[in-house]
Amino acid sequence: MTDELNARGYAVLPGLLTADECAAMAAQYAQPQLFRSRVVMSQHGFGSGEYQYFRYPLPSLIAALRNALYGPLAQIANRWHELMDLPDRFPAEHTEFLARCHAAGQQRPTPLLLQYTAGDYNCLHQDLYGEHVFPLQAAVLLSQPGADFDGGEFVLTEQRPRMQSRVEVVPLKRGDMVIFAVNHRPVQGTRGIYRVNLRHGVSRLRVGARHTLGIIFHDAN
Repeated sequence: MTDELNARGYAVLPGLLTADECAAMAAQYAQPQLFRSRVVMSQHGFGSGEYQYFRYPLPSLIAALRNALYGPLAQIANRWHELMDLPDRFPAEHTEFLARCHAAGQQRPTPLLLQYTAGDYNCLHQDLYGEHVFPLQAAVLLSQPGADFDGGEFVLTEQRPRMQSRVEVVPLKRGDMVIFAVNHRPVQGTRGIYRVNLRHGVSRLRVGARHTLGIIFHDAN
């Protein structure tokens, strides 16, 4: 995973959730008591489709994933910040990092469920939410391509200095998790390390319905 993140800015963990776990997670979208807010993307120019942010306390599976992933990813994040000469360093425990976010006024949870139907898409963007940003995040595809939907590919773009942007389409199956850079990552160039900016989105869904779980490690203002 570390090698893939360093080389491409993303890594795929296949089959992280079972089909039953994915179905149960997607079904939570219809339980409004679990969420703090709902966003209709077309109303904000974000694309087409919608998503909902979970409220605290998070569902147990999401909380467990968030806590378990943070530790190993914090090691990668600290190495990236060292290479990019950025001052922030991240503690080993997620509770410590959240305490830092909350002290700065970032107290709203950011894990979310996204829902797309035919014609929907998600514009390229970065999930920043405040001063304190953890440089990696994750998403789990909860629907099966080719059975539940067609289209709707997860897309990353990498904006390189003085070069044209590079596009990467990341193939995912139901239950796969993709871990990717939130905003930038270090790249070795001929004159040393430089930063490249990344954005992510979802291409247009041609038919069907698609649900995704997003796990962001910093909380929001």
